Amino acid sequence: MSPPTEAPPAPTLRRFGRTTRWVHRTTALLMGICVATAACLYVPQLAELVGRRALVVRVHEWAGLALPVPLLAGLASRALRADLGRLNRFGPHDRRWLRAALRRDHAPGARPAAKFNAGQKLYASWIAGATLVMLGTGLMMWFTHLTPLTWRTGATFVHDWLALTIGVVLGGHIGMALADPEARRGMRTGSVSREWAEREHPLWRP
Repeated sequence: MSPPTEAPPAPTLRRFGRTTRWVHRTTALLMGICVATAACLYVPQLAELVGRRALVVRVHEWAGLALPVPLLAGLASRALRADLGRLNRFGPHDRRWLRAALRRDHAPGARPAAKFNAGQKLYASWIAGATLVMLGTGLMMWFTHLTPLTWRTGATFVHDWLALTIGVVLGGHIGMALADPEARRGMRTGSVSREWAEREHPLWRP
C-alpha cells in the first residue's frame, strides 16, 4: 500500500519586507515600554509594586524619545516608503469599506481593500499624529525651563489624556490582530496565503 501523498503547500504572496517588519516590531516594543511605564507611574497599585519611580520615569522618557527612530531609519527602504505612500492614499473603495464596517456588513465584496484597508489607514494616521503630540508635550514636561508654567500645565493635561486614549486604541489594534492569524503571519514572516489576500484585500496587486 503506497503512503498517502502530502498535499502541496498553499501558494503564498510576499506582503512585507524585512525592513517593514523590523520597523513594526521595534516601534511596537518601544510603544509597549511607554505604555507599561506610564501605567506604573499613574496606577497607584502598580507604582507600589514596581517602586523605583525615578528609574521608571527615565525609561519612559528615553523610550518616548526613541519612538520615531525606527521609522526614520526605515525610510532608507524603498519598500517601506511605498507602503507609507499606500497608507497615505484614501480612495473611493476606502469609503465603501468604512460604510460597510459601520453597518457591520461582512458580505463578500462589501469591504474592498487594496494592500491596506481603510481601518488600517485611519489607525496609522491617527497613531502617527498622536505620537508626535505625545513627543512634543513630553518634551515640554521634561525640559521645564523651555516653556512657561501655563504651557506645561496644558501639556501635562494633553499628555495624560492622550496617553489613555492611545492605550484604548492600542488595545483595539491588538484585539484585531489576535482575531486574524493570517495578518499576524504576514507581519511575522512577511508572507500570506493567496486565498486570504484575495478575500481580505481583493484590490491588492502584489
